[in-house]
Amino acid sequence: MSTPTILVAGTPEALADIGTEFVPATTPAGPHLSALGIIRSEWIKLSTVRSTIWCFAVLLVVSMGLAAIMSLALDLTGTDITTVPGTDQARFVAQASTFGVFFGQLIVAVLGALAVTGEFTTGMVGSTLTAVPKRLPALWAKALVLFVATFVAGLVSNIAAYVVTVSIVSGQGLHASLFAPEVILPVLGGSLYLALVAVFALGIGTIVRSGAGSIAVALGVILLLPVVLQMIPATWASDVLPYLISSAGISMFGLMQFAKVPLDWSVDLIIVLVWVVVSLGTAAVLLKRRDA
Repeated sequence: MSTPTILVAGTPEALADIGTEFVPATTPAGPHLSALGIIRSEWIKLSTVRSTIWCFAVLLVVSMGLAAIMSLALDLTGTDITTVPGTDQARFVAQASTFGVFFGQLIVAVLGALAVTGEFTTGMVGSTLTAVPKRLPALWAKALVLFVATFVAGLVSNIAAYVVTVSIVSGQGLHASLFAPEVILPVLGGSLYLALVAVFALGIGTIVRSGAGSIAVALGVILLLPVVLQMIPATWASDVLPYLISSAGISMFGLMQFAKVPLDWSVDLIIVLVWVVVSLGTAAVLLKRRDA
């Protein structure tokens, strides 16, 4: 006499006995953000913070104000601008239009540092890294959004400064088209430099994780370090000066030259890019290794 088999309800054997297919339970898939979703998220975070609006507004005002001061200074000198060659007239317009970049780099450096340190201060970085477990895509998206936004803001500020400059000096007979190579290239170069400085400061902010500390380091490298090197009466100091990020950036669009033999703009651009890559690369390594 055989022993009857007892089937427990809900087991695979019981379900098979009544002709029901057993399907193992699966773990629900976690939330997944696409690359576009991460970029959109970073754009929302950047555009909804008051510091972004204020920094870009100050950048615009400073650019227009310094362009007006430089143009009025030319007017007060009483120089007969009509005797100056057309290319030199265009260069003056370009210098006045991009003069604000010298101070604007400090503004966007503050913005770049605050764009990431705010998340560490409030603890929101934990939510960001939970949504993006690989971490680095969030950093790349933040850098991309900051770069594009700062480039556009810088371009608008430089073009506005150009309009102010032309409106003041046109009465003296000075005319220079915005699309003249001597004008448009410095305008674009200045905007590009501002965007790269913002990303450089973003890397510093990710490394330091403190708003005040990041701003101090970024402004120290951009503003203080060149001043210190200029005060050192040694050949090596003057040789190093052209390879600083601010020196190369300002030389890149022709506002000022620091090298004994002026470097080509492409060399200046490479120098700036090296600073940005080192900053952002170090930030990426530390973000991957450290706890949030």
